[in-house]
Amino acid sequence: MAEATLLEQVTAITAEAAALALASWRGEFETWEKAPGNPVCEIDLSVDRLLHRRLTALLPEAGWLSEESADDAVRLARRQVWIVDPIDGTRDYIRGRDGWAVSVALIEDGQPVLGVLDAPVRRQRWTAAAGQGARRNGERLAVSPRVDFAGSRTPVDALPKADRDLLMVPKPNSIALRMAMVASGEADFLATLRWGNEWDVAASILIAREAGATVTDAIGRKLRFNQARPQFFGVMVAAPGIHAAAVERLRERAIVALGKR
Repeated sequence: MAEATLLEQVTAITAEAAALALASWRGEFETWEKAPGNPVCEIDLSVDRLLHRRLTALLPEAGWLSEESADDAVRLARRQVWIVDPIDGTRDYIRGRDGWAVSVALIEDGQPVLGVLDAPVRRQRWTAAAGQGARRNGERLAVSPRVDFAGSRTPVDALPKADRDLLMVPKPNSIALRMAMVASGEADFLATLRWGNEWDVAASILIAREAGATVTDAIGRKLRFNQARPQFFGVMVAAPGIHAAAVERLRERAIVALGKR
């Protein structure tokens, strides 16, 4: 039998982590807030420990960046870095909802080269490798062919008055899953206008790119990972035919939000 590829190995490790999280979902576990409005639970930490142990054993020389681990500047000197979110969408996890996933990405020279997103309650597993396309449960993904921004679908809870020409689709708490919806053609674009962390989006950015989406920050700039301050100002993931129009529509709002930081 041929040796498993690196993507297959990472997919298996991510599935193991997702199974660990699923075993306690809707069960009894300790929760607290790292900051107001930023919940965490003991399962986040258990999954983080599993991922760190298994992924570090897989590539001992790779650096490490995770939402639930203390940051270590050693990663900045590493060509390869694991960037993970043990449970993206912790709020949904704690509430017993299905909008959460385990997110794992391997970064090389500042860009994601492997990405796995495992949402066990939804029975969805998303995978991508640079230059090899993106898949959900083994099926190749492709973004929407949409070219008209009006009428575009976006996963939000409500639309501002200026965006009433758009269409809302169901929004999971996990931003990674919302981005993956664009990759699968279930949404046409996803935009955020606030600072976000690299671990929230690393895997799903590669999945979206490999499905054909155009991905930038909120004002259209390219993204680079493994930064000293591992954050971006917003993210814009869209079908290529509407990305420029989406950036233009939100540009002034993004600039105002950026100036408030």
